Amino acid sequence: MTAEHLSLKACVDVDYRAQEAVSACLLFEQWTSAQPTRALIERVAPVAPYVPGQFYRRELPGLLAPLRQVVHLVDVVIVDGYVWLDAGGQPGLGAHLYGALGGQVAVIGVAKTAFRGAPAVAVRRGQSGRPLYVTAVGIRPETAAQHIGEMHGAYRLPTLLRQVDQLSRTA
Repeated sequence: MTAEHLSLKACVDVDYRAQEAVSACLLFEQWTSAQPTRALIERVAPVAPYVPGQFYRRELPGLLAPLRQVVHLVDVVIVDGYVWLDAGGQPGLGAHLYGALGGQVAVIGVAKTAFRGAPAVAVRRGQSGRPLYVTAVGIRPETAAQHIGEMHGAYRLPTLLRQVDQLSRTA
């Protein structure tokens, strides 16, 4: 890829199986893109056990697996979850990912359910009365929320976020 393509966006998701995790990453150029530019799938094993309050320890290796190949091309990563868990700055999955990427790539967290105390911006898309909850690091939360609102798709969940979830589940 040439220098003008160094600002791709990525959305990542992980699905857990009995002995491994399957991580999917979709790269796209514009917030309004209907189709990804590239799709990546990585299998990760072993998988850390789920520990309440430390979900990031289980999820982070899966998110990083496909991103390592393309992080130099990406300016924003979107994850399913929260960046911040409270107004005091308690880190969620997105903040841990931001740190693991050396603070060089903005991270937007998009959650489908409210988390009490999280400083999220509610985004309503399509005809849905239920909002998505957006948090961010490395980009202003209001700007992140605007971008999520602009993403392709007529439904609550943007097309590419739905596709990355499906890809991780079916790969």
